[in-house]
Amino acid sequence: MSTPVDSIEAKYAKSQLPEFKVGDHVSVAVLIREPAPKGAKNKEDRERIQNFIGDVIAIQGRGLGRSFTVRRVVQGEGVERVFPFHSPLVTDVEVKRHGDVRRAKLYDLRDKSGKAARIRERTVRKDGEGKASGDDAS
Repeated sequence: MSTPVDSIEAKYAKSQLPEFKVGDHVSVAVLIREPAPKGAKNKEDRERIQNFIGDVIAIQGRGLGRSFTVRRVVQGEGVERVFPFHSPLVTDVEVKRHGDVRRAKLYDLRDKSGKAARIRERTVRKDGEGKASGDDAS
């Protein structure tokens, strides 16, 4: 049964959502709007696309409220950003590497650094089945 909320959600929802999982290394293209500098002849805001590259540590919610958290380390300091799936500011999500993890939330990466914070890479075969690199084929 359709509710009034469903019709509103359908209007704002993106038709194509990116396919990735927790543990994947992604590049999120975010639309940045900068105000025009003071004294500039052109008073319009400038728009540019900036990539935020990191590991997906959580996916939560559903419907329009669905979001994912991306973590990266910049100059030894951990930086996390939460991106809504249906936000018009998120223009593209590109998967750089598939991760092999056994948890739904990777919040324990916050306490780790260096080699301990690495995520094993999952190789994706053509038939769609994934296998962690380094495992024996049996």
